[in-house]
Formats: sequence, structure tokens, C-alpha cells
Amino acid sequence: MTFGSCKISVLETPGHTPESICLVVTDTEKRPSPWAVLTGDTLFIGDVGRPDLSPAFTPQQLAAMLYDSLHGKLMNLSDDVLVYPAHGAGSLCGRNMRAEKSSTIGTERLTNYALQISTREEFVKQLTTNLPARPEYFANDAEINRGGAAAMDELPELTPLPATKLKTLIEQGSPALDVRSTEAFAAGHVPGSISIALSGQFASWAGSLLGLSARPVLIADTPDQIEEARVRLARVGIEDLTGYLQEGIAGWKKAGFEMATLPQISARDLSQRKDLHVLDVRRDGEWQAAHLERAELWPLDRLKDSLPPLDKSVAIAVHCKSGYRSTIACSLLQRAGFTNVINVIGGFDAWQQEQLPLVEAVVK
Repeated sequence: MTFGSCKISVLETPGHTPESICLVVTDTEKRPSPWAVLTGDTLFIGDVGRPDLSPAFTPQQLAAMLYDSLHGKLMNLSDDVLVYPAHGAGSLCGRNMRAEKSSTIGTERLTNYALQISTREEFVKQLTTNLPARPEYFANDAEINRGGAAAMDELPELTPLPATKLKTLIEQGSPALDVRSTEAFAAGHVPGSISIALSGQFASWAGSLLGLSARPVLIADTPDQIEEARVRLARVGIEDLTGYLQEGIAGWKKAGFEMATLPQISARDLSQRKDLHVLDVRRDGEWQAAHLERAELWPLDRLKDSLPPLDKSVAIAVHCKSGYRSTIACSLLQRAGFTNVINVIGGFDAWQQEQLPLVEAVVK
């Protein structure tokens, strides 16, 4: 394909999926050799695509294909070729993406952990060990993409809903999605609402925990937050929203309805509280690397289908890595009727910073 001075060549790079491709861009006004490569979900900044999304191939088969695509094709490009991936930090299509928007082949060759793995066998082993859970909505998104998703400007205007209407919807089981910061949610929120803050993997967690058929009501502080939430939800296939809470939390208070709070505790204080049941909502790989001795592992994605078998009145301290996922988990537990839930501020990172005792993996 040629567009003006740009020639685009298709490079078949199976691995993330069997049909994965990269697009090599040559700008003849700049130089005769390739200038940039659009790497899709094959090569990210600091990471590579996950190899477990195909129903026809095993993760091991795809990881082997990915190794060949990376080392037999992409790494044959010059070090100064610019790299533009399809996703950045926060996407569940990889595990360790950096926040930059672009890179170069040379930079990735030197800094990307997956490209430092010397053998095909070790690459397959590392890429298929402790993969994050595959969100159920990924398969649905593939079908949406095949059919063609509606353009953003074709989506209808969102409906502002009074607090009385939201209260009724929550009582009927509809999800209320609070997109404000974790701190704002802890200070005061609509009872029964689910906290998924815009600051983290917002759309991925919304798709995983709510599902694409959910019709949530948004709770936000500003119109900009509502617009950002809508765009990011639409990107994973949640397009049919019920509306948003009119006037936000102020509207809820104005209606005279009760507010809920989420108590929080520091890592240092948690270490001194032996009466608390500790729930770790990180992923299994994080747990295996190191964890609190008295914590029980209950990954966040498991909460969608299964609640921990605890008395709903027991005092539970919930932690993740930084406090983002644990706030989501706390909101789900509160929504399910747990009455004594406490969020650990700063999560596992704060525990490590305080140099508190850990159970660490044994290196063999």
C-alpha cells in the first residue's frame, strides 16, 4: 500500500493471535529503508502480547510463534526504526507495559524484558506462566470488531438521572459505577455503588467485572469525567449506558439520602491489628512472588462469580498492590452485604516500604 511518500508493508507476526500482523512504514522522503513499524499487539513498549487468546492454539504454541515473529522478523529491523504499538500501559493485552507512547527497535532490544530471554524454550515458559486472567469480554469484543462498532459520535446523549431514580435502580440490582478517585469514594459514596476509578485500568476492570451487557449509571464529579468514562467504556464494548447521576454526589446528598464510607487503614496499623482477616486481591503471580503471611488470596476477578466464604460481619482488611484494585474489591464486598470492610492504604507497596515481614518466593 502506498500513501503519498509512505509505503506500508504487511508483516505477518503470529503469536498474540494466529492472525497478528505488523505494518512496516517506509517514508521515501525520509529514507529508502523502513522508518517506523506499527506493532499492533505483537510488541509493546516494555512488553509483548499475551499468547492465550486463541481458541484454536494453546498458549505454548502461540508463545513459540511470538518468539519467532519477534526474533525472526521485528528484530531484523534497524535499531532506529520507530515502534508504535496498539496499546499502552494499563491494557490487559500485556503484563509489563511502560507508559511511553512510542519507542525504537533498539530501545526495545535493550530494555524489553521479553526480548532479553535468550532461548525459545525459556521464552515460552515465561510467557505462559502466571498470565493474568483472560477477561471474558475479549471474545465478545472480537465479534464486535468483526461486525464493525458504531462510531462514537453516533452514540446517543447520556441521560441525567435524579437521585431518586438511581436509588430505585440500585435497589433493582442495576450497577452504579463510581468513576471518581479512590480517595473520594472512601470519603463518601452512594451505598451499593461500585468504585472503578478512572486513574487505573478502568475500562478493563469494568468490562471484566460488569460485562458488556451491563447498563451502568455513572457517578462522577465533573462532565469531563463522565465523557472520559463513556469513551473508555465504549472502547471495550460497553456502549449502552443508562445515564449518569444528576449533580453527582451533591445531588445524592441534596435528596437527603444516606452516604456510605469506606474505612481505611495504613500498612503499619494493619501489622498491629491481629483481629482483622486480611484479603489479598492481587493476581496469583504477584502472590507467589511475595505476600503477607496471614493474608488469604482472593483475586479481584474472582469476586465477580465467587465471594470469600466469610461471615459478612467479620472485619476484613483488603489490599492489592497500590490500593486501586482493593478499593474496587471493597466496593463489591460492601455491595454484597459485607458490613465491616477496610481498605489498606497504599496496599502491598506500602507494606514493603514499611519493611514489614513477608513470605517471599524461594529462588531455586
